[in-house]
Amino acid sequence: MHRMIRKLLCAAFALTGPMIIAAAQEPAPTSVLFENVRIFDGIGERLSDPANVLVVGNTIQSISSTAIADLPTDALLVIRGEGRTLMPGLIDNHWHTLLARSSLAELLDGDMGYANIVATREAEATLMRGFTTVRDLGGPSFGLKRAIDEGVTVGPRIYPSGAMITITGGHGDFRTPADLPRQLGGPPSRMEIRNGSLLADSPDEVRVRVREQLLLGASQIKLTAGGGVASPHSPLDVSTFTQDELEAAVEAAENWGTYVTVHAYTPVAIQRAIAAGVRVIEHGHLLDDATAQLIAENGIWLSFQPFTDDGYAPPLPPANQARLEQVRTGTEKTIALAKQYGIKVAFGTDILFSPTGGEHQLFELIKFSRWYSAAETLAMATSANGELLKLSGPRDPYPGKLGVVEEGALADLLLVDGDPLANIRVLEDPARNFLVIMKDGRIYKNDLENGH
Repeated sequence: MHRMIRKLLCAAFALTGPMIIAAAQEPAPTSVLFENVRIFDGIGERLSDPANVLVVGNTIQSISSTAIADLPTDALLVIRGEGRTLMPGLIDNHWHTLLARSSLAELLDGDMGYANIVATREAEATLMRGFTTVRDLGGPSFGLKRAIDEGVTVGPRIYPSGAMITITGGHGDFRTPADLPRQLGGPPSRMEIRNGSLLADSPDEVRVRVREQLLLGASQIKLTAGGGVASPHSPLDVSTFTQDELEAAVEAAENWGTYVTVHAYTPVAIQRAIAAGVRVIEHGHLLDDATAQLIAENGIWLSFQPFTDDGYAPPLPPANQARLEQVRTGTEKTIALAKQYGIKVAFGTDILFSPTGGEHQLFELIKFSRWYSAAETLAMATSANGELLKLSGPRDPYPGKLGVVEEGALADLLLVDGDPLANIRVLEDPARNFLVIMKDGRIYKNDLENGH
């Protein structure tokens, strides 16, 4: 009888695949030694000479070009790198944990239990693509974050914004004409009930909405300061929040020790946000010279997505498709301005409403190598993104250094079969080339155990 149960369990794990198996591993070793690896530390332009890296608990304790003395004797796992590349786990600074794989219709009108299960599978896939951390910029991700942090399921670290905050008719307002007029003080809309996006049409309403998300556990706050592609009622040229409303959001966030980031494409929306004290601009594809200078002078981060026509965007109505084309045409100019003025650029993808879009997450990173060196591209997705995450201050859910391989940093690590600085396209095949995936000192994939 016991033998039969064991066979059934093994068959079940075989069907669910390696990601679920990773979740069901034995307790993680307390120490891991990576022997004979060449390190991309998240910052430098070349790999290190052969080195050894010791992880104890969830942090990197020692890095040495010689044998590390006084190794722990209990629960030590030795991984023989044989000259392969050890690098930081990747970070996606503009991700939508609940919105990436499910359709908009499912999220607005479908079963949220189902949507959360779909998001759980996408979270597992995200980690197996080497993304050990994401900054979630809109959607009800608090429950999934908790499940991942508690070890109930597998996925990346999540820096949650909670619901994105918008105005009536702004980007993120998905209501139909049948939902209007909005009765002040009346019941919330479906999107608000699901905490996908929230409406705020005065400074006081903005303060309430910001404080609600902070109460729920937001590590930063997102507002939509201008029009967007995916929403039905928000042309790109529209500026949404007033100066007073933006300042109310910034004040409320700063009172909690964190910051506001805004969705914005146009110079007017970006300039207004900077004047209000916003710390990060999402997108910025319609940037002009004067606004680029302003971003650089104020030390503002530009969280950028290399939108180009790659043939896998979800179907859009004609008006929305036209907006997307307008955004795509601004990609090259914005990158040129960012390089000209030395703007701090962070990498993100903003994949939405696509059952297969997440599969292109690494391809979106690789696209940056059209304009930047491989080392610069990888630094955006590691050390630069890690630096941006720390703007959350005391609201940071994961205190510690992310995005680097250095002593004392959190142990989010990838062992890569190949040299991504010499050939960044080794990232195109994570199933084959990411031999070890570690997050918080715990190994979720180890192909070397299988004789790779």
